[in-house]
Amino acid sequence: MVELKTPSEINLMREAGRVVAQALAAVREHAAVGVSPKELDDVAGKVIADAGATSPFLGYVPGFAKTPYPAVTCISVNDAIVHGIPSATPLVEGDLVSVDCGAIVDGWCGDSAVSFTIGEAAAADAALMEATERAMHAGITAAVPGAQMGDVSAAIGAVCRAGGYGLLAGWGGHGIGRSMHEDPHVANEGRPGRGLRLRTGLVIAIEPMFNIGGRDDSRLDADGWTIRTVDGTRAAHFEHTIAITDDGPRILTAL
Repeated sequence: MVELKTPSEINLMREAGRVVAQALAAVREHAAVGVSPKELDDVAGKVIADAGATSPFLGYVPGFAKTPYPAVTCISVNDAIVHGIPSATPLVEGDLVSVDCGAIVDGWCGDSAVSFTIGEAAAADAALMEATERAMHAGITAAVPGAQMGDVSAAIGAVCRAGGYGLLAGWGGHGIGRSMHEDPHVANEGRPGRGLRLRTGLVIAIEPMFNIGGRDDSRLDADGWTIRTVDGTRAAHFEHTIAITDDGPRILTAL
Protein backbone atom coordinates (compact mmCIF):
# COMPACT_ATOMS: atom_id res chain seq x y z
CA MET A 1 0.00 0.00 0.00
CA VAL A 2 1.27 3.45 -0.93
CA GLU A 3 1.04 5.89 1.98
CA LEU A 4 1.02 9.66 1.46
CA LYS A 5 2.65 11.79 4.13
CA THR A 6 1.34 15.05 5.57
CA PRO A 7 3.48 18.22 5.51
CA SER A 8 4.22 17.81 9.23
CA GLU A 9 5.28 14.20 8.70
CA ILE A 10 7.53 15.25 5.84
CA ASN A 11 9.15 17.80 8.14
CA LEU A 12 9.85 15.02 10.64
CA MET A 13 11.39 12.95 7.86
CA ARG A 14 13.58 15.92 7.01
CA GLU A 15 15.08 15.69 10.50
CA ALA A 16 15.97 12.05 9.90
CA GLY A 17 17.38 13.01 6.51
CA ARG A 18 19.51 15.72 8.07
CA VAL A 19 21.13 13.16 10.40
CA VAL A 20 21.87 10.90 7.43
CA ALA A 21 23.45 13.78 5.53
CA GLN A 22 25.63 14.67 8.53
CA ALA A 23 26.73 11.05 8.92
CA LEU A 24 27.68 10.77 5.24
CA ALA A 25 29.57 14.07 5.40
CA ALA A 26 31.53 12.84 8.42
CA VAL A 27 32.34 9.55 6.69
CA ARG A 28 33.58 11.34 3.60
CA GLU A 29 35.72 13.67 5.71
CA HIS A 30 37.36 10.77 7.54
CA ALA A 31 37.87 8.55 4.49
CA ALA A 32 41.57 8.30 3.60
CA VAL A 33 44.30 5.87 2.71
CA GLY A 34 44.75 3.40 5.56
CA VAL A 35 41.29 3.93 7.07
CA SER A 36 39.05 0.88 6.99
CA PRO A 37 35.35 0.76 6.07
CA LYS A 38 34.70 -0.54 9.61
CA GLU A 39 36.26 2.65 11.02
CA LEU A 40 34.04 4.71 8.72
CA ASP A 41 31.01 2.77 9.92
CA ASP A 42 31.99 3.68 13.49
CA VAL A 43 32.16 7.35 12.47
CA ALA A 44 28.64 7.21 11.02
CA GLY A 45 27.37 5.33 14.06
CA LYS A 46 28.65 8.03 16.40
CA VAL A 47 26.94 10.80 14.39
CA ILE A 48 23.67 8.88 14.45
CA ALA A 49 23.90 8.14 18.19
CA ASP A 50 24.95 11.69 19.09
CA ALA A 51 21.85 12.98 17.28
CA GLY A 52 19.62 10.72 19.38
CA ALA A 53 18.73 8.72 16.28
CA THR A 54 18.93 5.00 15.54
CA SER A 55 19.94 3.02 12.46
CA PRO A 56 17.38 1.21 10.29
CA PHE A 57 20.23 -0.84 8.80
CA LEU A 58 21.59 -2.44 11.98
CA GLY A 59 19.83 -5.77 12.54
CA TYR A 60 17.72 -5.42 9.38
CA VAL A 61 16.56 -8.72 7.89
CA PRO A 62 14.87 -8.33 4.47
CA GLY A 63 13.37 -11.29 2.68
CA PHE A 64 16.50 -12.13 0.70
CA ALA A 65 18.84 -12.16 3.72
CA LYS A 66 19.68 -15.15 5.89
CA THR A 67 21.31 -13.10 8.66
CA PRO A 68 20.64 -9.66 10.19
CA TYR A 69 22.69 -6.81 8.74
CA PRO A 70 25.60 -6.16 11.14
CA ALA A 71 26.39 -2.45 10.63
CA VAL A 72 24.87 1.04 10.45
CA THR A 73 26.15 1.66 6.91
CA CYS A 74 26.63 -0.33 3.74
CA ILE A 75 30.11 0.41 2.41
CA SER A 76 30.75 -1.06 -1.04
CA VAL A 77 34.26 -0.82 -2.47
CA ASN A 78 35.24 -0.98 -6.17
CA ASP A 79 33.32 -3.90 -7.76
CA ALA A 80 30.84 -4.11 -4.87
CA ILE A 81 27.64 -2.47 -6.11
CA VAL A 82 25.58 -2.30 -2.92
CA HIS A 83 25.11 -3.82 0.56
CA GLY A 84 28.82 -4.18 1.26
CA ILE A 85 29.45 -5.07 4.91
CA PRO A 86 32.11 -2.68 6.31
CA SER A 87 35.36 -4.61 6.60
CA ALA A 88 38.60 -4.08 8.50
CA THR A 89 40.62 -3.97 5.26
CA PRO A 90 42.29 -0.54 4.94
CA LEU A 91 41.35 1.56 1.93
CA VAL A 92 44.04 2.32 -0.64
CA GLU A 93 44.66 5.13 -3.10
CA GLY A 94 42.16 5.04 -5.96
CA ASP A 95 39.51 2.90 -4.26
CA LEU A 96 35.95 3.76 -5.33
CA VAL A 97 33.79 3.77 -2.21
CA SER A 98 29.98 3.85 -2.06
CA VAL A 99 28.40 4.54 1.34
CA ASP A 100 24.69 3.96 2.00
CA CYS A 101 23.33 5.21 5.32
CA GLY A 102 19.99 5.56 7.08
CA ALA A 103 18.64 7.04 10.31
CA ILE A 104 15.40 6.96 12.29
CA VAL A 105 14.25 10.04 14.20
CA ASP A 106 10.97 9.97 16.13
CA GLY A 107 9.90 6.91 14.17
CA TRP A 108 10.60 8.36 10.71
CA CYS A 109 13.33 7.19 8.33
CA GLY A 110 15.85 8.85 6.06
CA ASP A 111 18.05 7.04 3.52
CA SER A 112 20.84 8.32 1.29
CA ALA A 113 24.02 7.17 -0.47
CA VAL A 114 27.10 8.75 -1.99
CA SER A 115 30.14 7.54 -3.91
CA PHE A 116 33.67 8.96 -3.90
CA THR A 117 37.26 7.85 -4.44
CA ILE A 118 40.17 7.72 -2.06
CA GLY A 119 42.52 10.30 -3.49
CA GLU A 120 42.29 11.36 -7.12
CA ALA A 121 39.73 9.50 -9.20
CA ALA A 122 40.70 7.72 -12.40
CA ALA A 123 38.97 9.26 -15.42
CA ALA A 124 36.64 6.28 -15.87
CA ASP A 125 35.65 6.33 -12.20
CA ALA A 126 35.02 10.07 -12.26
CA ALA A 127 32.80 9.72 -15.32
CA LEU A 128 30.89 6.82 -13.73
CA MET A 129 30.22 8.76 -10.53
CA GLU A 130 29.20 11.88 -12.43
CA ALA A 131 26.74 9.95 -14.56
CA THR A 132 25.25 8.08 -11.60
CA GLU A 133 24.74 11.27 -9.60
CA ARG A 134 23.35 13.06 -12.65
CA ALA A 135 20.90 10.21 -13.21
CA MET A 136 19.71 10.53 -9.61
CA HIS A 137 19.03 14.23 -10.12
CA ALA A 138 17.30 13.52 -13.44
CA GLY A 139 14.97 11.17 -11.59
CA ILE A 140 14.39 13.75 -8.88
CA THR A 141 13.56 16.43 -11.44
CA ALA A 142 10.96 14.13 -13.03
CA ALA A 143 9.26 13.44 -9.68
CA VAL A 144 6.49 16.05 -9.77
CA PRO A 145 2.77 15.80 -9.03
CA GLY A 146 0.88 14.39 -12.01
CA ALA A 147 3.88 12.61 -13.51
CA GLN A 148 4.08 8.82 -13.47
CA MET A 149 6.66 6.55 -11.94
CA GLY A 150 7.78 5.48 -15.39
CA ASP A 151 8.83 9.07 -16.05
CA VAL A 152 11.23 8.91 -13.08
CA SER A 153 12.55 5.50 -14.11
CA ALA A 154 12.99 6.55 -17.74
CA ALA A 155 14.95 9.66 -16.74
CA ILE A 156 17.37 7.57 -14.68
CA GLY A 157 17.75 4.84 -17.28
CA ALA A 158 18.34 7.27 -20.14
CA VAL A 159 21.49 8.61 -18.45
CA CYS A 160 22.71 5.06 -17.77
CA ARG A 161 22.30 3.81 -21.33
CA ALA A 162 23.64 7.00 -22.93
CA GLY A 163 26.87 6.47 -21.01
CA GLY A 164 27.12 2.79 -21.89
CA TYR A 165 26.79 1.76 -18.25
CA GLY A 166 25.06 -1.22 -16.69
CA LEU A 167 22.53 -1.08 -13.88
CA LEU A 168 21.64 -3.57 -11.19
CA ALA A 169 18.72 -5.53 -12.62
CA GLY A 170 15.69 -5.82 -10.35
CA TRP A 171 16.95 -3.28 -7.83
CA GLY A 172 16.11 0.38 -7.45
CA GLY A 173 14.60 2.95 -5.15
CA HIS A 174 11.61 2.61 -2.87
CA GLY A 175 8.97 4.28 -0.82
CA ILE A 176 10.06 5.30 2.66
CA GLY A 177 8.41 6.56 5.82
CA ARG A 178 7.96 4.80 9.16
CA SER A 179 9.69 1.84 7.50
CA MET A 180 12.88 2.13 5.47
CA HIS A 181 11.39 0.15 2.59
CA GLU A 182 7.77 0.81 1.65
CA ASP A 183 5.73 0.76 -1.54
CA PRO A 184 6.19 1.80 -4.29
CA HIS A 185 9.23 0.31 -6.01
CA VAL A 186 11.20 2.91 -8.02
CA ALA A 187 12.87 1.12 -10.93
CA ASN A 188 16.06 2.56 -12.42
CA GLU A 189 14.80 2.03 -15.95
CA GLY A 190 11.33 2.19 -17.46
CA ARG A 191 8.98 3.72 -20.00
CA PRO A 192 7.61 7.24 -19.59
CA GLY A 193 3.89 7.65 -19.15
CA ARG A 194 3.54 4.33 -17.34
CA GLY A 195 3.04 3.29 -13.74
CA LEU A 196 1.87 4.94 -10.54
CA ARG A 197 0.63 8.51 -10.80
CA LEU A 198 2.74 10.68 -8.50
CA ARG A 199 0.85 12.67 -5.89
CA THR A 200 1.75 15.30 -3.34
CA GLY A 201 2.81 13.61 -0.10
CA LEU A 202 4.53 10.63 -1.70
CA VAL A 203 8.03 10.14 -0.26
CA ILE A 204 10.49 7.95 -2.15
CA ALA A 205 14.19 7.14 -2.22
CA ILE A 206 15.71 7.46 -5.68
CA GLU A 207 18.94 5.45 -6.01
CA PRO A 208 20.67 4.59 -9.28
CA MET A 209 23.49 2.04 -9.13
CA PHE A 210 25.61 2.00 -12.31
CA ASN A 211 28.65 -0.03 -13.32
CA ILE A 212 31.38 0.49 -15.89
CA GLY A 213 31.08 -2.97 -17.42
CA GLY A 214 27.69 -2.28 -18.99
CA ARG A 215 26.17 -5.46 -17.57
CA ASP A 216 22.94 -5.68 -15.57
CA ASP A 217 23.64 -9.02 -13.89
CA SER A 218 25.46 -9.45 -10.59
CA ARG A 219 26.75 -11.99 -8.10
CA LEU A 220 26.21 -12.35 -4.36
CA ASP A 221 29.11 -12.80 -1.94
CA ALA A 222 29.22 -15.66 0.54
CA ASP A 223 28.34 -13.16 3.29
CA GLY A 224 24.81 -13.16 1.89
CA TRP A 225 24.73 -9.38 1.52
CA THR A 226 27.41 -7.89 -0.74
CA ILE A 227 26.30 -7.66 -4.38
CA ARG A 228 29.15 -7.39 -6.91
CA THR A 229 29.58 -6.94 -10.62
CA VAL A 230 30.08 -10.25 -12.42
CA ASP A 231 33.04 -9.00 -14.45
CA GLY A 232 34.83 -7.18 -11.61
CA THR A 233 34.28 -3.70 -13.04
CA ARG A 234 33.58 -0.81 -10.71
CA ALA A 235 30.20 0.49 -9.59
CA ALA A 236 28.81 3.71 -8.12
CA HIS A 237 25.69 4.41 -6.06
CA PHE A 238 23.91 7.68 -5.27
CA GLU A 239 20.64 8.13 -3.37
CA HIS A 240 18.40 10.82 -1.92
CA THR A 241 15.11 10.61 -0.06
CA ILE A 242 12.67 13.07 -1.62
CA ALA A 243 9.13 14.25 -1.00
CA ILE A 244 6.78 15.14 -3.84
CA THR A 245 5.21 18.50 -3.05
CA ASP A 246 3.04 21.05 -4.82
CA ASP A 247 6.21 23.13 -5.23
CA GLY A 248 8.14 20.27 -6.80
CA PRO A 249 10.47 17.59 -5.38
CA ARG A 250 11.95 18.34 -1.96
CA ILE A 251 15.23 16.62 -1.10
CA LEU A 252 15.05 15.47 2.52
CA THR A 253 18.60 14.10 2.83
CA ALA A 254 20.61 17.16 1.82
CA LEU A 255 22.91 18.81 4.38
